[in-house]
Amino acid sequence: MTEFDPARVIAVLARHQVEFVLIGGFAAELYQAPVPPTQDIDITPRLTQPNLARLSSALDELQARIRTQAVPEGLAFSHDAASLAKATIWNLSTSAGDFDLTFRPSGTDGFEDLVTNAIVLDIAGHDVAVAALADIVRSKTAAGRPKDHATLDTLRQWVTRLAGVSAEDLCGRMHEALRRRAALAPPTDAHNADPD
Repeated sequence: MTEFDPARVIAVLARHQVEFVLIGGFAAELYQAPVPPTQDIDITPRLTQPNLARLSSALDELQARIRTQAVPEGLAFSHDAASLAKATIWNLSTSAGDFDLTFRPSGTDGFEDLVTNAIVLDIAGHDVAVAALADIVRSKTAAGRPKDHATLDTLRQWVTRLAGVSAEDLCGRMHEALRRRAALAPPTDAHNADPD
């Protein structure tokens, strides 16, 4: 199994000037939500032909393959802007770990909707739009997947607890979450962490 390296995925996307919003479990981790660490990165890219063409180039650099249990190394696939836009979700394996593209996450209208409330965070020297935690909860609630039910109550409580935290403090906390993740250090007692 390829080691999960979200910073590398982000660096490649940034080098190819892909416009996207970071969503899903990794984004929730950045808010220091007390949820289990994820082993994939999820994004919602802007749905324009030029952006999807840049995304296709980034996927080539990441050696992206379609993720499937039947073929552990993934299935090779050719892609361009038009073919990427034909699916609503791509579950991929890359040389930097698992990577999922969701063009219109459940309960949202996609990139334009999510970028409105996103927090811009410096990740590996690149400005990255991270979906608001409330929008992550909105999407997970609408998706109704069994794997999300286990964490939804916790995430909703975390949204409430973060309501009074300034954007500056929130960014500081998110950078700390990135430092911990990069160091592969075990998280501090996140279940007892208090954002107040």
